[in-house]
Amino acid sequence: KKKKKKNKKKKNVDESAANNKPEEEEEKPKMSEEERSSIIQAAIDAAQPFSTRDAMVTPATKPEFGDYQCNAAMSLAKSAGLNPRECATKIVDQLRPLIQEYMEEPEIAGPGFINFKFKEEYLSQALGVMVTESMGRLGVPEAGDKKKIVVDFSSPNIAKEMHVGHLRSTIIGDTLSNLLTFSGHDVLRLNHVGDWGTQFGMLVEHLRDEFPQALSKETAKDVELGDLVTLYKAAKKRFDADDDFKVRSREGVVKLQAGDKEALAAWESLCAASRVEYQKIYDVLNIAGLNERGESFYNPYLLNVIEDLEGQGLAVESEGATAVFLDGYTNRDGSPLPMLVRKSDGGFNYATTDLAAIRHRVQMETSDGGEKADRVLYVTDAGQSQHFEMVFAAAKKAGFVTDSVSLEHVPFGLVQGEDGKKFATRSGDTVKLKDLLDEAVRIAGEDMKSRMENPDEDFTDAIADVAKTVGIGAVKYADLSMNRESNYKFSYGRMLSLNGNTAPYMLYAYARICGIVRKATDQPDDQKVVWPEANEILITHDSEKQLIRNLIKLPDVLSEVESELYPNRLCDYLFETSQKFNQFYENCSVNNAETPELKASRLSLCTVSAATIRLLMGFIGIDVVERL
Repeated sequence: KKKKKKNKKKKNVDESAANNKPEEEEEKPKMSEEERSSIIQAAIDAAQPFSTRDAMVTPATKPEFGDYQCNAAMSLAKSAGLNPRECATKIVDQLRPLIQEYMEEPEIAGPGFINFKFKEEYLSQALGVMVTESMGRLGVPEAGDKKKIVVDFSSPNIAKEMHVGHLRSTIIGDTLSNLLTFSGHDVLRLNHVGDWGTQFGMLVEHLRDEFPQALSKETAKDVELGDLVTLYKAAKKRFDADDDFKVRSREGVVKLQAGDKEALAAWESLCAASRVEYQKIYDVLNIAGLNERGESFYNPYLLNVIEDLEGQGLAVESEGATAVFLDGYTNRDGSPLPMLVRKSDGGFNYATTDLAAIRHRVQMETSDGGEKADRVLYVTDAGQSQHFEMVFAAAKKAGFVTDSVSLEHVPFGLVQGEDGKKFATRSGDTVKLKDLLDEAVRIAGEDMKSRMENPDEDFTDAIADVAKTVGIGAVKYADLSMNRESNYKFSYGRMLSLNGNTAPYMLYAYARICGIVRKATDQPDDQKVVWPEANEILITHDSEKQLIRNLIKLPDVLSEVESELYPNRLCDYLFETSQKFNQFYENCSVNNAETPELKASRLSLCTVSAATIRLLMGFIGIDVVERL
């Protein structure tokens, strides 16, 4: 084998020599600047033994290490032919002129770790920018590469009440949408409601008997359907017990899908009544800007999806149905796992609708009603992970999306009872979201009342509003403060606690800062706080420095959440900020500062700390209160 390789090499050399005979030189075409840059960049990329990720510049794990640390020398040393500490020295030598304006001399620790620490002058300057923008962006720049982003979240089912499972999707999706919008992206919030399916034949036929007015567009708007859940249960009871009604229901589905006027009018009545109920929940949760685009919206596009998949040979007949088979997906017995796109009776599946939605959101031109999105986020429970993996894989294989488009499932875990089991009522029923939120407000109100000077005094409207903010905020914050992929135990006691990483604690922290500013600037307690003007930042104590170092991390934190999509990082940062502020306030008097300049500086620290809490609580959808 070696001999053959050697002979082959010799042959190539001989051929090369023969081809290099002197001949008349041809004029080489001139290379464009763009081509030249591309070749140079490709050569640089090929020569680099590491990627941007390998640079490993991360926030410092401990304050004594500085603000950032870099461990790249440990992995680069071998390929560079150096020991790690020598490699770290060379990295520092190259970085020094680039960072010396705002960083202290980098420190090489241990075998080759590099620690970076901001200069005090830079800390003062950076916080000064945040002070001047305390009522706005706090110095956080908008994204340089703005994208069109679709966030698909909430997605309740028509004629059914929202339950605790919808809470997570709704508030995670809303928080991410708020953050992405703040970053400068064009965000479309979509509510992919379950407004189509076989159950609507049953519901329409029940309305035909019980609410015949609902079958006419002219009179449907005057129909009061009442409790939709009761209506659904009554229709289901008839379906299970009455064979004639069951036949009518199945025929009703066919009529509805065929566009029968009476069936459509009844269906629209159900949708309208459901929207009224959903909106009540959204108003309580402070959810705005959510655009409804249910499953029915994509009905006109479903057949084209099937035809495209069949035309490419991706969709094939399987036991009377039509399915897509993807590499790497198998049943437990090892047989290929089908992704059904059309049932044996000709009906379509969830996968078909999701593929049609992808084409509409990514492929279709905006002039035709499409979105041309660069990034699409699906905020649903973790149980749907495989479904979305397969849908995304099929969409890419079919050419519905290009490599430049990112389809991302944002999964979340279950809400459990305090016993670690399914969160349910005593009778075992699913907890209604409305009941859960009402109970949180009631408990928050009772807690506030117990701490009033006169517990028997009636609530004013203002106090009732605060109780609502605390109660609803506690539920939202408790959910978002957990890693979204984890299951969590629902506990009113823990989420309404004034201690730890909770909404009441953060609301109290904000109100406390308002009180400090009022006292230091002689403002009355019963009026809205007027925040002091920006002043020069002076650093005289380590707790001031630690608070500033934490505050100027804000752009990094927001960038991380924008990329990784874990809202709990916002809550962690909020808690860290409040703790740093408490340490600052314990060590540095604001009202009795040694000089007027120092007092003004510390008031500016109060202003930025409060503004940071206000901004991030706003992303979560919780209104701050100035008195608590």
